[in-house]
Amino acid sequence: MNNIMTISLKLINTFGLSAKTKFLIVINTEYDLLKLCKYLQKKNSYRLLILGNGSNIIFLENYHGMILLDRVYGLFFKEDRYFWYIHVNSGEIWSKLVYKCLKLNIFGLENLAMIPGRVGASVVQNIGAYGKELKDFCEYVDIIHFSSSYKIRLSNSDCKFGYRNSIFKQQLLNKCYIISLGLKISKFWQPKLYNNLSKLSNLVTPKNIYDAVCKIRKYKLPDYRFVGNVGSFFKNPIVNITKLIKLKNYFPDIIYYSLNKNTKVISAAWLIKYCGLKGYKFGTVSIYSKHALILINNGYANSQDVIKLVRYILKKVKNYFSILLELEVCLVNKYGIIKNFK
Repeated sequence: MNNIMTISLKLINTFGLSAKTKFLIVINTEYDLLKLCKYLQKKNSYRLLILGNGSNIIFLENYHGMILLDRVYGLFFKEDRYFWYIHVNSGEIWSKLVYKCLKLNIFGLENLAMIPGRVGASVVQNIGAYGKELKDFCEYVDIIHFSSSYKIRLSNSDCKFGYRNSIFKQQLLNKCYIISLGLKISKFWQPKLYNNLSKLSNLVTPKNIYDAVCKIRKYKLPDYRFVGNVGSFFKNPIVNITKLIKLKNYFPDIIYYSLNKNTKVISAAWLIKYCGLKGYKFGTVSIYSKHALILINNGYANSQDVIKLVRYILKKVKNYFSILLELEVCLVNKYGIIKNFK
């Protein structure tokens, strides 16, 4: 059997490392997916990886499996007296969905403006920004199991959403294909003025929030079309109030946000910046000078430098704060996504 890797992955992941695979299949319709399921059911074993925009993934080497490129489009709106109901297929681009809703006077998603990636991936990651998360609007998720070809609708609670987490990132990873989801958005709009958005307190409209979020993101985040990156590389660590009090005794300027009375979220960007790493360059990769959570490709990055820089950041933060950062990005070796990278 010919195992030569022939298909370049460089242009379908936003960090832009050179990697190849032998099998890449574009999924345009549900029918395409069902045909693939029948093919896979005849095989004893297979290795799958589903890609949207590749904006949260880094290929460290050639991938020895099959990549499915999600391009299932479709967007449908319904409404009643109190809610908008949006059925959206997995291949739609999230940022375009947010913009379209704003233009249609469907308000609520504006805090999640300009988050890169496709709708299917947004569910896996439970994307969030400025005090809102996908789970706040997700009513259901439709999936198709590779092993059975069955289509199943999961409720919001079935999805086990957590901070940048879901059942699709854990138990169902690469066992099913997210084909669509349903969003339920209240017609009684309430602004969420979180962090930098609090400056809008006298000028609060959905359009102003959208514009402010876009302006902040454009300033802090490099455009991956010109500077390879995957957005936030690390999760903001979650600690209990006891841990936070101890940290504040030593680091009174530490930046944190409240999840609830006893649980706090610490800014990972602040931790990395405090370690003196903002703008730090390591070989072919760097920590972005405008945002310490962003690792950038200097134009010719290699996987060895990515791994070494990530481990260096983890070590420095752990030594300073006794906190082990978790990766938000997925690192992929030839077998698939690396779990519990250290």
